[in-house]
Amino acid sequence: MPEQPQNLPDVRKSVTVAATPKECFAVFTERPKDWWPPSHVLVRKERAGLAFEPGVGGRYYEWDVDGNEKTWGRVLEWEPGRRLAMTWRIDPNWQSIDDDERASEIEVDFEPVDARRTRVTLAHVRLDKHGEGAERIFKALDGPSPGETLELFARAIGNGDRS
Repeated sequence: MPEQPQNLPDVRKSVTVAATPKECFAVFTERPKDWWPPSHVLVRKERAGLAFEPGVGGRYYEWDVDGNEKTWGRVLEWEPGRRLAMTWRIDPNWQSIDDDERASEIEVDFEPVDARRTRVTLAHVRLDKHGEGAERIFKALDGPSPGETLELFARAIGNGDRS
């Protein structure tokens, strides 16, 4: 039986942006194409879109030019303007998995700093669920803040309503 990885630490990154928590949540869930890293693709052909299905149990997924879909995960918590949590269906080889049994989780918190600024924290948690190879995922994710995803998110916030 393969050895299971020890509990790995969470990987947390954050960025402070000039928008309210409600505005940040809306950009995160309604405009993923504006901040999603272009290299993060599961579909085999050219990606045509990305979407979040609102509410607990909803999917976040992408589809290609032929309409083929790949689910990145399921929404575990949906608190507009405050928090979003979801599963992350990736295996240690960065390939899609079909269920949440081996999926780690992503937590996104939107905390007001003042009337016009929000601290957005994105955490990869429960990485040990990836099993053998989980440490490889941890090492790839661990690094300085804000990281590629939140850097792109901050730019999307800066673009305001122009998209």
